[in-house]
Amino acid sequence: MAGHSKWANIQHRKNRQDSVRAKLFSKLSKEITVAAKMGDPDPDKNPRLRLAIKDAKSNSMPKDNIERAIKKAQGGEGDAYEEIRYEGYGPNGVAVIVEAMTDNRNRTASNVRSTFTKNGGNLGETGSVGFMFERKGEIRYTPDAGDDDTVMMAAIEAGAEDVESSEDGHVILCADTDLNDVASALETQLGESESTRLIWQPTTTTELDLEGMEKLMKLVEALEDDDDVQRVTTNFEASDEVLAQL
Repeated sequence: MAGHSKWANIQHRKNRQDSVRAKLFSKLSKEITVAAKMGDPDPDKNPRLRLAIKDAKSNSMPKDNIERAIKKAQGGEGDAYEEIRYEGYGPNGVAVIVEAMTDNRNRTASNVRSTFTKNGGNLGETGSVGFMFERKGEIRYTPDAGDDDTVMMAAIEAGAEDVESSEDGHVILCADTDLNDVASALETQLGESESTRLIWQPTTTTELDLEGMEKLMKLVEALEDDDDVQRVTTNFEASDEVLAQL
């Protein structure tokens, strides 16, 4: 399993402090507001908003927060936000994609560049590492959704491309443009997913030892601490032994 899935497992194992959760809720709210602003405020008619709400629910965001974020869009908030993707290299040449949502492009670019520099990386031009990733849809189910064969068959029938099953659960991948259809089809077979979202899937990976992983985590955590940064993706690969020591 490449970095996109292992990273989620690392984060899941880490203790979520109140301050971290509050920051996460703020970023989820921003995505909901922008999604509602760009399309219909009814999630049944707006796939991006529907995915944003599902992501918020999977992170235990209260219903009141979700409704408040949608109302912000209807009240005119979210107009000034633009979505920007930054690309660069972390320690040991690991490829890093940073997805941001900001109302001040210069501030965000300066902060992201500074964070890369301070943590042993360097910010590159757009496209400098993007060719090492593919845009995919990712649907996650907990282990109790079914055994490996049941989930595999449901995924094939739904039009998915790949399934990764482990003791942590099931990760189903599909074409980015098929995410809404595949997720809806799976829901009728397996019930509601744990999370449904678009990801950057690495096509090539960089193997890291324990020291390399610790340096990378420091960079990613610093980037994620920025209020303008919505998501960080890397193409690391690490052994189970290394991951167990983190």
